[in-house]
Amino acid sequence: MLSMDELYERVKGHPFFAGIGKERAIELLGDCVQFTYKQREIIFHANKKREGLLLLLSGMAEVYVEAANGREEVLEVVGQGELIGFSSLADFLGVSEWKPSEQMVEVRATEQVKALLLPFKMISKRWDDQVVHDYLLTQVTRRLKDVYNSLAEQVKMSRQFGDPDTIVIRVQDLMSSPVVTVSPTTSVRDVAKLMSKNRSSSAIVVEEEQLLGIITERDLVDRVLSAGKPSTIEASEIMTENPITISKLSYYYDALSTLILNGIKHLPVMDGGKVVGIVTLSDLLRKKNENMMKTIQTIETADETTLPKIEAALYEVLQTLIEGNVPTFHLLEIMTRLNDRIVVRCVELGIESMRVPPPCGFCLYQMGSSGRAEQFLLTDQDHFLVYENKQEEPYFAKFTNELVRLLELAGYTRCKGRMMSNFSKWRGDVSTWAERVRSWSIQATNENLLLAQNFFSYRKVYGDSHLHLLFEKGLSEQLVKGKILLYRLTELERENGIPTLEQPIRSLFGLQRKHIDMKKEILFPIHHSLQILALKHGITSGTPVDRINRLVELNALSSSFGSDLKLAIQELLKIYVEQRCYQYKNNQELTSLLDFTHLTTREKEILTLSLKTVRELQQLVLLQ
Repeated sequence: MLSMDELYERVKGHPFFAGIGKERAIELLGDCVQFTYKQREIIFHANKKREGLLLLLSGMAEVYVEAANGREEVLEVVGQGELIGFSSLADFLGVSEWKPSEQMVEVRATEQVKALLLPFKMISKRWDDQVVHDYLLTQVTRRLKDVYNSLAEQVKMSRQFGDPDTIVIRVQDLMSSPVVTVSPTTSVRDVAKLMSKNRSSSAIVVEEEQLLGIITERDLVDRVLSAGKPSTIEASEIMTENPITISKLSYYYDALSTLILNGIKHLPVMDGGKVVGIVTLSDLLRKKNENMMKTIQTIETADETTLPKIEAALYEVLQTLIEGNVPTFHLLEIMTRLNDRIVVRCVELGIESMRVPPPCGFCLYQMGSSGRAEQFLLTDQDHFLVYENKQEEPYFAKFTNELVRLLELAGYTRCKGRMMSNFSKWRGDVSTWAERVRSWSIQATNENLLLAQNFFSYRKVYGDSHLHLLFEKGLSEQLVKGKILLYRLTELERENGIPTLEQPIRSLFGLQRKHIDMKKEILFPIHHSLQILALKHGITSGTPVDRINRLVELNALSSSFGSDLKLAIQELLKIYVEQRCYQYKNNQELTSLLDFTHLTTREKEILTLSLKTVRELQQLVLLQ
């Protein structure tokens, strides 16, 4: 509990106590009551009459309501220096009369909170002061504007994206059941009759309730009619054996991503070892897009003519995933795997154009957002090459020039910073790369540190697994010797602190700050902090999630903090991904500047709390 003098020092700049002198302020403070709330403790209960306004002296709280579906929706986050309880002013002013049945919001502490209750009898003593009037009017109008903006955004989003519960729908709620089943010896004629009778686009081939295969309408056309085979042949001759399946308890987005990534349109649904239904792409997509699926399916056979057509199909997939409320990490995994397939195809085309096979083993690595498995839009190229034999440099110099050309044809622009394998400093054998890392450590200039930051976001997308192990072994050995590199990277990160935005939320809409750079101020510092912590524990590669999991295994992070960290990063990436996709879709300039006025109330709350979590990570790195 604070003494009166300490309390006065805390509040003397607040409009309720400013400009009235210490003696008068302390007299008013005598009417007030101090409270301390633990994390998650309820501050204001719903349907309970308020006795005044609550001024937060420290900590943060959230205002929320319980929705009809049992979920909690956070309406606002309140920080130090802010007031809670404006809705009760209507009762104080006599505009309305409080009733026990009145539905009100609840307020709880998101961390330990110290607060001061300003009872209405104290507020009445300051009511005639114009400064207090102006302050309350400003706060109420800002909050009202915030609420209206938030409601408008949420209504727009609900109309645009449809059912907000799509993410939690399970496959058993979407599947068609029962399915058309046939035996392996059923004639194709009878299979077609059964499919027609049941208006089904597929039939499941089973024997003693065990799934053997699947036959689709396309199979009947391609494998029977087009092939000129008689309708008397058996189902086992044309079925697709061991089809990809999904559990009935899997989620909507699991089914959607499985269909897209595997280029299929029918997915048998399993309960244990039995087929209980079928789910199709048309069940999941609001509007079936044959062109998108055909393009995705032909990535592995793309040539220079068809490569440029894939970009548009990728973006349609991305939009479908966003509208389907697919979790961000899952969305990024899908888009990364599709991008990887394009890169691998470009590698294959590049080898074909060389007219002779590679003279030795090699590996291609992606860096940057692709290296972190966070690429969703086609960004610029960021890659390097490792090969076995130093004598084969001329071959790989020519090959990488061809690779860069093909990637550009597919939609990946050339890196302005020249961080591409067609430049000699971004390719070499294992010993050459070990020497480069050693030189970055010895000559830890800002330029070399930036190269190291980009390099250590690498991920192998193509190549020889044994060579990859040798490459990583060489890097690990250099890191053990080169402690100065990690020290300099840590010092560089000290200059780029992740903001907490702990100042009052509404001040974000005032003159203090109106936007934040998601890449420079948030995402890059997060990635660099994880990178440094991982390197200190011998982890040279991996996505952010991979690195967090490894750090938890090594007890460098607690399991609970690891979970909090993954959730925070996912939420921040969700905001970033949706903003960039919106900009792309509306032909706007692609920028990482996030305007606070465009955020819903829920997004502001997520942003604030997520930044607190990732800042803890950065502080952990800086203190080591």
